[in-house]
Amino acid sequence: MNKWWKTIAFIVGAAILTRWIPFSSFFRNVDTLVHEFGHAIVTLLLSGKVQYIHLFADHSGVTYSSVAHSWRFIPISLAGYTISALFTVLLFYLYSRGKQQAGLITLSVLALVNVLFFVRNSFGVMWCIGFTVLSAAIYFVPWRWLRDFYYLLVAFICLVESVLGPLFLIVASIQQPTQAGDASNLNAATFIPAVFWSLLFTAVAIACARVAMGLFFNANRRPPAGTRPAFGWSKHARRT
Repeated sequence: MNKWWKTIAFIVGAAILTRWIPFSSFFRNVDTLVHEFGHAIVTLLLSGKVQYIHLFADHSGVTYSSVAHSWRFIPISLAGYTISALFTVLLFYLYSRGKQQAGLITLSVLALVNVLFFVRNSFGVMWCIGFTVLSAAIYFVPWRWLRDFYYLLVAFICLVESVLGPLFLIVASIQQPTQAGDASNLNAATFIPAVFWSLLFTAVAIACARVAMGLFFNANRRPPAGTRPAFGWSKHARRT
């Protein structure tokens, strides 16, 4: 239980710190993009059609899609918050393996694919192009500290947004159950209250955040590659 509270405390701290960075608002749309892309991917997997994705300056987004059977909207609605939470685990896993450049490629390709095939409003298109160009440029800079800073900034903002989104959804589900986005869609499809789905999304997000934080702290405790402890004991060593 103590680890759960540490995870929550770290998320709160990260949310405060990332808001202090003047240009952090630009990167908050990464989580929105992943969220909407999650809806789109599951739609395609269920043989549906993605009409378009819109991203907005207030960090909200919407995916318009169509499927043959109404029950398929259940996994589609579940996909957004779930995939955005899992994406944070991927980002921190790549960091823990020292593969930040692979992560930058992943982020750039994600934005590029969406602007080519899904995103259709002017703000969304401009944001995707800008983010793709910026991430590609950071990939090629010769300063590793700058790549690491950029990568961790994006990763932590995605982590924070993946948790805050479902938390805000809980409030919306209580105050306006019919205006609570994915939770409202799931309520209409299953007749299970929207607040239940909001709580489920929050639980998944916090669980993924705990895994992501574990990867982050383990990576920072690991000694640099190519080094070995100065002192130690091997079970195969000969005693003298």
